[in-house]
Amino acid sequence: PILKSMLGALWYLVPLILLTALLKSPWFKGLLGEFIVNLSARWFLDREVYHLVKNVTLPTPDGTTQIDHLIVSRFGLFVVETKNLKGWIFGSPHQRQWTQKIYRHTHRFQNPLHQNHKHVKTLQALLGLADEQIHSVVVFVGGSEFKTPMPENVTQGGGYIRFIKSKTEQVLSETQLQEIHRAIQAGRLKPSLKTHRDHVRHVR
Repeated sequence: PILKSMLGALWYLVPLILLTALLKSPWFKGLLGEFIVNLSARWFLDREVYHLVKNVTLPTPDGTTQIDHLIVSRFGLFVVETKNLKGWIFGSPHQRQWTQKIYRHTHRFQNPLHQNHKHVKTLQALLGLADEQIHSVVVFVGGSEFKTPMPENVTQGGGYIRFIKSKTEQVLSETQLQEIHRAIQAGRLKPSLKTHRDHVRHVR
């Protein structure tokens, strides 16, 4: 009876533990980061000029590549890679891995510029775009702090909006924009749980 009474009083701990584990999972952090970037794009970029395309999975010769956000405008195609990380971030454009440091804990992760380079090359092959027509952008959310100098296309929070708006030279015509939209929709894999699972399996 005592055990039964204790279990009855503490039943709420089970969903609380499950919720805590979910909030700390890489999947949820990634989802939250993408939501923040999506929201800021809709708030601070003119929808008549910048068109947002989310969660694009494209086939590649060795499997698939998954792109968080594409922002299509006459000023170019912006390929946005999102990282939801906290702590100190160390890295340089040419390093294979960057470092995240939280107090005494150190974690290495793939250089997001290299990760986004594959996205850019896949899109260039699909769309036939020149280097000046496509821009790689990396945005960190989650309260991280850069401890090494970063190139202008590696940003924090809303800094990626400023980078996008800094591109003011028209490099794509209206016809090209329409062709890009059609090619992306025709070339992308159907957004689904199966597509996501297959991509994660390929990455692993």
